[in-house]
Amino acid sequence: MRAIVVKSTGAAGQMAVRNVAAPHAGPGEVVISIAAAGVNRADLLQRKGTYPSPPGWPEWPGLECSGTVMHVGEGVTEPREGDPVCALVGGGAYAEAISVPVDLTLPVPQGLDLLAAGGLMEAACTVWSNLDTASVRPGETLLIHGGAGGIGSLAIQIGKAMGLRVIATAGGPDRTQWCADLGADIAVDYRSEDFVAAAQAVGGADVILDVVGAAYLDRNLAALATGGRLVVIGLMHGATAPIDLGALMARRLRVIGTTLRSRPHAERAAIVAAVGREVWPWIPSQVAPRLHAAVPLEDAARAHDMLASGDVAGKLVLTP
Repeated sequence: MRAIVVKSTGAAGQMAVRNVAAPHAGPGEVVISIAAAGVNRADLLQRKGTYPSPPGWPEWPGLECSGTVMHVGEGVTEPREGDPVCALVGGGAYAEAISVPVDLTLPVPQGLDLLAAGGLMEAACTVWSNLDTASVRPGETLLIHGGAGGIGSLAIQIGKAMGLRVIATAGGPDRTQWCADLGADIAVDYRSEDFVAAAQAVGGADVILDVVGAAYLDRNLAALATGGRLVVIGLMHGATAPIDLGALMARRLRVIGTTLRSRPHAERAAIVAAVGREVWPWIPSQVAPRLHAAVPLEDAARAHDMLASGDVAGKLVLTP
């Protein structure tokens, strides 16, 4: 079968289509014929050699996919061959097929096509698991950085479905309007507006989902309400910054760092199950992935360049 392999770490142009061994379904696994694979910033890091696939997963990139079940392994009763599914994987979705433990799959929600479903699992599991970690409650205020991105756009919708007030940041008036159209109560253009002032105007954010990292640390802490929780889920602009511990103590703030890919299998499976119970019923009436573009597998380098440019609104997927 065909897969995207990284010939040498570095530029997007170092990725190429190669023939690799086809997967097989071991006990408790299914083989999925991939219809679409989401493109995520973690894939850009993997291409650069700084975020390899965990042991046991294919070495090529890809953290999520949708498709139809080709084969089922011993002990698997659901799903069945031919069923449409989504999967959260540790690597290897940039391919025509992949073998996945069945407890990392969910049925494609009714009313959603396979293309849109290809970019759903990583964002849904990231958003839900982090809001759960932050113990968010209905009526609280959620500040989302990167509201026009794949994770941010889903976080806006999940936040509203959970009964939260949502503030979203994005770059430029078109993107802030896009966030507002998704349901954000307040959309802040970070290029010309102050998200700290916007949060403080409504009493501060109870929870912040941050993909920026060190560059926003001080301002994120200033934007939090007393007892607020900052959840760092990305490091686009730095991993190290000084922190005012006195401010944390005086205002009872919490700073939480999480990843999804490196968690033990049992934790990832539990997150998938929770997303199936809690988020899937909202799809697509209240929560729906927004597809920016579907790019052929052989053009994976172009998809990476598109994502790196910052001009993507919603999700990109690759199609074999």
